[in-house]
Amino acid sequence: MSSAAPGRAIIISSGRCGSTLLSDLIVAEPETLSVQEFFMATPAWAKSGTEITGEAYWAVLSSPKPELSTLFTIGLPPKEVRYPSDGRWSGALAELPQLLAITLPKLTDDPDALFDELADQVPAFPVQSFAAHHRMFLDLLTRLTGKRRWVERSGGSSQIAPYLLRSFGDTKIVYLTRNWPDTARSMSRHPSFQLIQLRLEFVSRCGIDPFQMTPDQKVPAELEHLLPDRITADLLRERGEDSKRYLGLCAFMSAQAEQALVDNPPAQLLTMRYEDLVADPVPELNRLGEFLDFADPDDWARQVAGQVSRGGAVRQPAVA
Repeated sequence: MSSAAPGRAIIISSGRCGSTLLSDLIVAEPETLSVQEFFMATPAWAKSGTEITGEAYWAVLSSPKPELSTLFTIGLPPKEVRYPSDGRWSGALAELPQLLAITLPKLTDDPDALFDELADQVPAFPVQSFAAHHRMFLDLLTRLTGKRRWVERSGGSSQIAPYLLRSFGDTKIVYLTRNWPDTARSMSRHPSFQLIQLRLEFVSRCGIDPFQMTPDQKVPAELEHLLPDRITADLLRERGEDSKRYLGLCAFMSAQAEQALVDNPPAQLLTMRYEDLVADPVPELNRLGEFLDFADPDDWARQVAGQVSRGGAVRQPAVA
């Protein structure tokens, strides 16, 4: 296997705008590792320049994601979760390592085995920045799966676009957008985005992230029933009935991404619109394949374009 650095690309989007479909279509390109929900599953982006050991980095990756644990606890796991029902953590999903919720199960039928292989290697990473660890981790995952390049996609990554563009300035960036009303309606029905909107509302109203509260922090009494240890499935669904909340979320995420693109313009950028992709998938996918350096972008585009019109998902293959 070649030791050359793999190709690297990141899809940035607000989420609920076709980015999952793109990720599933990219799986059909045999030399490309389609990595889903990695960057948004890992915390500490505000400290992305802080240097940490490989052991500390692996401790982050192998820990549960608080937001997802909350959704498991109240019985609203996102449909994107792919952890197998007979997996090691199947009886304790609130403690499921964030890598095992979506990212690794999308790559293999035995995510626990791949997790163990990573557990043997990642702690040996050198002391380096959080962002450098991310790059090394994705490069390792690409080599382990026998691919030539990786393309990462996380729903809602627009909100961390400033960190992504500062940390991955030499990485190809695909910026995918969709009209706000349709995006907002889709967000309002999705538990992860219901929780993202609630989290941002806490920060806006009282300057506190409910998932990172310290013991001395207090929230207004009218918000206490919405804290992670008190929220219920019914309350979260009820908040989803007000689509205006999610139009505000769309506006915030779009502003984050577009300002980040101005402040830290990537060396290579491709902008796509979901509406264009649906209206004429072959040329849009061909553009994407060419941008990502696929060996035969036109053949790939024609092979997978039917999935766009059906809006279906592609079954992920197992790691070879």
